[in-house]
Amino acid sequence: MAVIDPRCFLHELFAAAIAAADPRRCLPAFLPEPGPGRNIVVGAGKAAAAMAAAVERHWPAVPEGFVVTRYGYGLSCKHIDVIEAAHPVPDAAGVAAAQRALRLVSGLFTDDLVLALISGGGSALLAAPAPGVALAEKQALTRALLTCGATIHEINTVRKHLSAVKGGRLAAAAQPARVVTLAISDVPGDDPADIASGPTVADATTCADALAVLERYRIDVPAPLRELLAEGITETPKQLAGGEIRVVASARSALEAAAAAARAAGVTPVLLGDAVEGEARAVAEHMATLALTCSARPSVLLSGGETTVTVRGQGRGGRNSEFLLALALALKGAAGIHAIACDTDGIDGTEDNAGAVVTPDTLARAHAAGLDAQAFLADNDAYGFFSALGDLVITGPTRTNVNDFRAIFIQ
Repeated sequence: MAVIDPRCFLHELFAAAIAAADPRRCLPAFLPEPGPGRNIVVGAGKAAAAMAAAVERHWPAVPEGFVVTRYGYGLSCKHIDVIEAAHPVPDAAGVAAAQRALRLVSGLFTDDLVLALISGGGSALLAAPAPGVALAEKQALTRALLTCGATIHEINTVRKHLSAVKGGRLAAAAQPARVVTLAISDVPGDDPADIASGPTVADATTCADALAVLERYRIDVPAPLRELLAEGITETPKQLAGGEIRVVASARSALEAAAAAARAAGVTPVLLGDAVEGEARAVAEHMATLALTCSARPSVLLSGGETTVTVRGQGRGGRNSEFLLALALALKGAAGIHAIACDTDGIDGTEDNAGAVVTPDTLARAHAAGLDAQAFLADNDAYGFFSALGDLVITGPTRTNVNDFRAIFIQ
């Protein structure tokens, strides 16, 4: 077997995962037959622009409509408008996009087709607050939810019940038209109701569930918002007719592509799961133990999902970078173990990096540079740590999103 360069190998695995989730590659096979009436496209998420471009190239219908994506993630399309808005904290552009989406799908007929292109990030990008909820209130609540350690399911439970478009409300507005949703999943378990907070999917959660999340994480909200939830005024649709959901890409498909690339290089892949959740530091400690006790060499431990970070410090960093910093500390410079962890959308949290890499000499290089790894972790400043070492992974917009990708290579 040829000698493997660990950094190059890990980057190749990440690239294989991204390629498997590229809408240009995975979406065309899932396109429905055009409807006899109007064919409307509406979409939201970090993959929305690439999905729209794939639709225009491969769908025989001439669509009308628009998609909204993150600033910097747009592409030029001929028939489908592509607009941009803020993520992860919504802005006025996201509110305007949600209002436009509701207007676009209103007043349709049974022979019309709504093709919904939904991907991770759509919760923030399609962001019309429910009546009685101000944008500033939703922004403050989003910031609190993103830093308290809540899971994506818990975050979306709250979002749905303070929204005019999430939790199936977009599909409800489109009735009686047929709604086909093509989704790229960024959530553990691939539940369509959680992808972008399920704007076209009936919602099983309740206002009471949303209140329970706020209480669990001790999040303060203005009294009027609490009353909306307590009185069930913003309850979501529990049943929807005439809809179809097709998940076109997920963490599992990305991991399987990375596993195939590993095998081609003569490395044994070990899939730890595509729905890993939990505090990033705790997940790192567990995976460090698995790597240190792994007897198969060479092998690579692959996993996906979405960890969480409870922010207590003042530093910069996303969950993948924090995972890696905690992993480096747990590995203590063990020989022959390298790792990469990145968000497949190219943005780790709110930073400009997708993630970072860890090598056996990470801690030694940090010590030589006067960096206290434990102090950086305590300050939630994994970005600063890996930036100082030159170990950030920066991809720019990938225009897809199947969430976290982790690979631990054991030589």
